[in-house]
Amino acid sequence: MTVLRLVLGDQCARSLSALEDLDPARDVVLMMEVRQEGTYVPHHAQKIALILSAMRHFARALAARGVRVDYVRLDDAGNTHSFGGEVARAVARHRPARIVLTQPGEWRVLEMARRWEDEHAIPVEIREDARFLNPLPEFFRWAGGRKQLRMEFFYREMRRATGLLMEEGEPAGGQWNLDAENRKPLPRGLRPPAPPRFAPDAITQEVIALVQREFNATFGTLDTFNWPVTAQEARIALDDFVAHRLPLFGDHQDAMAEGEPFLFHSLLSPAMNIGLLLPREVCDAAEAAWRAGLVPLNAAEGFIRQVLGWREYVRGLYWLRMPGYARMNALEAHRPLPAFYWTANSGMRCVDQAVAQTRDHAYAHHIQRLMVTGNYALLAGIHPDAVNEWYLAVYADAYQWVELPNVTGMVLHADGGVMASKPYAASGAYINRMSDHCGRCRFDVKRSAGEGACPFNALYWDFIARHAERFAANPRMAMPLATLRKMDPAKLAAMRATAAAHLDSVAPLG
Repeated sequence: MTVLRLVLGDQCARSLSALEDLDPARDVVLMMEVRQEGTYVPHHAQKIALILSAMRHFARALAARGVRVDYVRLDDAGNTHSFGGEVARAVARHRPARIVLTQPGEWRVLEMARRWEDEHAIPVEIREDARFLNPLPEFFRWAGGRKQLRMEFFYREMRRATGLLMEEGEPAGGQWNLDAENRKPLPRGLRPPAPPRFAPDAITQEVIALVQREFNATFGTLDTFNWPVTAQEARIALDDFVAHRLPLFGDHQDAMAEGEPFLFHSLLSPAMNIGLLLPREVCDAAEAAWRAGLVPLNAAEGFIRQVLGWREYVRGLYWLRMPGYARMNALEAHRPLPAFYWTANSGMRCVDQAVAQTRDHAYAHHIQRLMVTGNYALLAGIHPDAVNEWYLAVYADAYQWVELPNVTGMVLHADGGVMASKPYAASGAYINRMSDHCGRCRFDVKRSAGEGACPFNALYWDFIARHAERFAANPRMAMPLATLRKMDPAKLAAMRATAAAHLDSVAPLG
């Protein structure tokens, strides 16, 4: 009897659990390009093109192995443009005995899949996504009974479980976390090496033309598309990163610099999040480079922590806390998203650089996301729904399982401290320390009030004052609260007035 095996757009991995026991003689793999998935948020054009190109390349690779692939293209006649509609049509075409799929990465898609068994009166098997290093039942076991779900303690368990960067049961170098060694600004004159180029082949060119035609109102340009779309290209990208950028990644992973959108970052998360690379092979490559003496420990550890720690942790937290996590707004933020998140015309150099880079490359590194665009949203009190939608839409690596915890928990502190022990709020001084943006900005980073003052400074103290009572019992907020109590009331009033005037001047998206 035929088994209908679904492969979703972010599941282009040969090791996908839905394909483990595939019988090419009987089974059918269903892959679907549907408009609903490209428009439920206004996705970046490069993100749509990346997914569609990876899907088409993956389908071709399956077919080359003798697998029967039922591939529904976006412009096929009869396309219902929804997962549910295309599954229904495939069931009618193939009359399968059952449906098998790997657990989707988003709650809303899982909820769709859970209805298919009743809708089609055939068994539907939803399998664990084995592409991750930490099975969800293991994360739920770790989280059970804990008052605080801190990533650092999860990360240590993952190091022990995998053996990565371990020596005789202890962390290599004697420390679990070398984050304190990862905070150097980029020295003047140091030019990071460019990432490898992946010239679009015929399939990708066809997809780019399709996206330009069918999604012409979406955010972002396709002119700079340079993402790997096959496992082979992704491996080239991994090897290039380890050889050329990982050695200095540790020192400068928190740095920001004018005209340097990529610095020493890997750019591998889009490939990982659609299955072209697996987290174990990525971590193994970084560890092997360290053991061979090619990269320092702080570089290998800092990178592995992002993959083995944060990536696995946020995925577990997402599935542990959904669907309620998506509705959290602990700081009662209600402002709309400013239009400059789409136009890059705020006048704040750091924000405009991050937004313009996002528009041009569907990419910004973690400090730009957390401490620039995210920090502004936190300080200004922008509603979590608006911020989450923006982050989900504009980045090539954004899927709700990874985006929502990072934004709701880490960026906005909207979960009330489930993820982070304090809000990651900062004034312009942090941005000035970690970048060269402030020297080219029309606002003065050394001023906190009045015309021309850096908005981050006034917004920071307005944020602290606004939430002083809420944070009074948080020991990690003791220092800014103590400073607030000692502050001259007239100075505070001037800063809060500057913050209010700035927010009044900000136009929401029309």
